[in-house]
Amino acid sequence: MLSVGPVSSKNTTSDPMTEVGNTQEIYFAGGCFWGTEHFFKQINGVKSTEVGYANGKTKNPTYDIVSHTKSGYAETVKVRYDPEKVALKTLIELYFKTIDPTSLNRQGNDIGEQYRTGIYYKDEKDLSVIKSCIAALSKNYLKPLAIEVKPLTNFYKAEDYHQDYLDKNPQGYCHIDPALFEMARKANQDTTKNKGKDSKKTSTH
Repeated sequence: MLSVGPVSSKNTTSDPMTEVGNTQEIYFAGGCFWGTEHFFKQINGVKSTEVGYANGKTKNPTYDIVSHTKSGYAETVKVRYDPEKVALKTLIELYFKTIDPTSLNRQGNDIGEQYRTGIYYKDEKDLSVIKSCIAALSKNYLKPLAIEVKPLTNFYKAEDYHQDYLDKNPQGYCHIDPALFEMARKANQDTTKNKGKDSKKTSTH
């Protein structure tokens, strides 16, 4: 991950979106977590996000430890979502648009084990969905995929200045094409309101 200058360590993370009804969790590693988090925040049905370090070997990792030692951690985004508004399958398909799934321990300019790609789950029922999606998407690539799929063994929230980083630093470094953020906003539009409007219009005839 490239440095973009000093940032405040004060917690300026935005308030999480209100969580109503059923909420599930899935964890995505996709290179630098700044861009990956910002991408998922755009998707309708995602209730909240949090960046951190997943599936490593030590307790209480810091950014410095993850960046400069063989801690085993991956920069990861915790995604809490409403499955009634967005399916796990959709999240995985959108995630694929932000990564090179054939690249091992590298995304964009970021190189190292901490930048590997991975999907980590807490609910065993998610595994079949993950495997099915990856199998289908793998047909689009000539090379074998390098995405690891494992149960989440641990996750530590990253330092406050990493949370919502691109909201606080709009010109900050990002390995994801900015056009994909707009694509994510449009990818899972809530059509409920439109359906309601259509039904009202129909009833007036």
